[in-house]
Amino acid sequence: MRGAVIRDAMWTSAGFLVSVGWSLYFASANKTLPIEPIVHALASLTQPIAAIASHHQLRLAWVVVLNAATYGLLGLIVEMVRHCRRTATQN
Repeated sequence: MRGAVIRDAMWTSAGFLVSVGWSLYFASANKTLPIEPIVHALASLTQPIAAIASHHQLRLAWVVVLNAATYGLLGLIVEMVRHCRRTATQN
């Protein structure tokens, strides 16, 4: 059980780092050049909250926190599936 909690914390940390990484990228990008479609698609795929935030006025801090929470929830789901599969194969 402890390993699942640690892995879920790693998922949450990954979501935080992904969001901070994209924030740093877009902060340092040239504002006069349009965003390439592949970059926009990759950013939207790895930050599902940012796609929602483009329609609503969310602050960057909220996007980072909500993206970390989204990754944490995804990690929780993955860990539950792993646990169910492991107990099913043992029986």
